[in-house]
Amino acid sequence: MGDAKMTIINGNAVLGIELGSTRIKSVLVDENNRPIASGSYEWENQLINGIWTYGEADIWKGVSESYSQMARDVKEKYAVTITTLGAIGFSGMMHGYMAFNKEGELLVPFRTWRNTITAQASEELTSILGYHIPQRWSIAHLYQAILNGEEHVDQITYQTTLAGYIHWRLTGEKVLGVGEASGMFPIDIETHDFNKTMISQFNTLIADRNLNWKLEDILPKVLVAGEGAGYLTNEGAKLLDASGNLQAGIPLCPPEGDAGTGMVATNSVSVRTGNVSAGTSVFAMVVLEKDLERVHEELDLVTTPTGNLVAMAHCNNCTSDLNAWVNVFEEFMVSMGMQGDKNHLYEVLYNKALEGDASCGGLLAYNYFSGEHITGFEEGRPLFVRTPESNFNLANFMRVHLFTALGALKVGLDILLKDEGVRLDTIYGHGGLFKTKGVGQKMVAAAINAPVSVMETAGEGGAWGIAILASYMMNKSENETLDDYLTNRVFAGEKGSRVEPEQKDVEGFDVFIQRYKEGLSIERAAIENLR
Repeated sequence: MGDAKMTIINGNAVLGIELGSTRIKSVLVDENNRPIASGSYEWENQLINGIWTYGEADIWKGVSESYSQMARDVKEKYAVTITTLGAIGFSGMMHGYMAFNKEGELLVPFRTWRNTITAQASEELTSILGYHIPQRWSIAHLYQAILNGEEHVDQITYQTTLAGYIHWRLTGEKVLGVGEASGMFPIDIETHDFNKTMISQFNTLIADRNLNWKLEDILPKVLVAGEGAGYLTNEGAKLLDASGNLQAGIPLCPPEGDAGTGMVATNSVSVRTGNVSAGTSVFAMVVLEKDLERVHEELDLVTTPTGNLVAMAHCNNCTSDLNAWVNVFEEFMVSMGMQGDKNHLYEVLYNKALEGDASCGGLLAYNYFSGEHITGFEEGRPLFVRTPESNFNLANFMRVHLFTALGALKVGLDILLKDEGVRLDTIYGHGGLFKTKGVGQKMVAAAINAPVSVMETAGEGGAWGIAILASYMMNKSENETLDDYLTNRVFAGEKGSRVEPEQKDVEGFDVFIQRYKEGLSIERAAIENLR
């Protein structure tokens, strides 16, 4: 505690704040990148006029309250009032649409990544640019607004992301980290900047609209990890710290997206490594050695915070249906007069799945609470199916629901690993699916036929990841890469567990996924019949 206190007193502690979909988390780290204090603020998006959004006032209330909770944590633990810090970093949900006029006013409410209102733009841009542009990308939102003839478009002087917006307001700098920028518009991995050829193609595409801007005029400047990204202004300090104790002049690192901070927090920024984040939704990211051979609508291409190309398979559905079934079992226990701990119930049921048949005994399930773009669904219906011949027991029931939680993800990763031949040495897991020791790891290892590791620090999440990026900016040695910094300074001696794939499980998952693909027509019929 003494070392942590002196770090804070000396102004060397580093702060990371990440704005996630349900929580804004602040993590303070010491000179060894160990978390020493934290704070958080719970929030929810709202559906307003058909748009998923967070109000501008809610954004700032959440950032300020998360910081205040962290500062109170410091005061209670170390009896110190924070007045300055070594560095600060901000991260947030990637993609989405935030457009501003010359007065710096938000022209339309923040349109988050969750909105699926840009299908026409996504399809046209993918075809024209020869590069997969997902619906949630910022450029898809911008082009859709142009296609819709929205009045605000001609007034745009700046477009950025949520993390970029926070950073801009606190520093006055219109910049983004390259990983975050790669979710706005395609990146040239040679220059680590927006792809100039594609920018010209976009400008040509919209030339007949006679707008008073070109795309390069309204995009932020792209920076890579380790570069300075400005300093906290007096106005920014007041926005962040309502108490007025925090002083201006603190350096900030480039703002990054939650995908990039997840890579940092799991030490998966090197080529042939990857990470899987599995909770309410699930995504896997694999750092590539070279470009993919073809454009795949199932895969997004983004970058690490250092600009290496990354393939991402992103799925909307993961543990929601699985959790719903666990809740049913909990309700049964209560009805029977049994008292039990929910965490223990998860542990028992998850481990039961390990006793099941390799391919789930012929059972089939779909966990689609919502649509799933990888398999071509705009909406979904949770579904459990079996035949009279299926081996229906508790072990197979739990196993099939764990498998289907990764079903759409495996469809995407099979394209990457089997069709494209991408090589993967190891993948790091984090998120709720991995809380029950070993089980989630075994399932993911079976799905991708590669070792899966879970680090003890995986639960620290993206706020810790952006704090590490801020620390890297402040403390790196000359020519020290982010890869080396993470390996030698952050994760050296880090404990964790590694699970190798078992051949019978790999083969079982392959049999299941074949049944899963063939049964998608059943899911489509369920949607039609249950409308």
